[in-house]
Amino acid sequence: METGTAPPAAAGHRAAADGVRPQGPVAPPPCDLVTVPARQGLEAVDILRRGGDAPGVGPVLHDGTCDTLGFLVPPGTADCWDVPGSACTRTPGRGLRLADVPPSAPPLPGSGWLLPPEDAAWAPLTDPAVLRAALGEAARLIEAADNCR
Repeated sequence: METGTAPPAAAGHRAAADGVRPQGPVAPPPCDLVTVPARQGLEAVDILRRGGDAPGVGPVLHDGTCDTLGFLVPPGTADCWDVPGSACTRTPGRGLRLADVPPSAPPLPGSGWLLPPEDAAWAPLTDPAVLRAALGEAARLIEAADNCR
């Protein structure tokens, strides 16, 4: 996969990011999980939230010890994720369905929400290409800050 190219599964994400919801009953999309060290993840969340008019970041989890953050991304992302220092895994059952998870409760044991889904039935997921760019920028910022000491 070329850098900056989202997997085909991200096509369903675009509709949610554009604010367009399908009419009628729709099964919520499953998702994969990108995990990163907390410091880099928090920087990436800031970058994504400052990023413009479109929603830049979807739901984000933290582990119980706050060592890592997990970004919910479209299914299929794990098949081609290659960002150093991070991992992308398929969630249980090939995809975690957010409609099965109340926003007040974390979907995975030992985790909690940093940014809970606003609407579990149709939560916009983080675009993998946008996340890849934000994680790269976050890594550069952290390296620059560490080199100033």
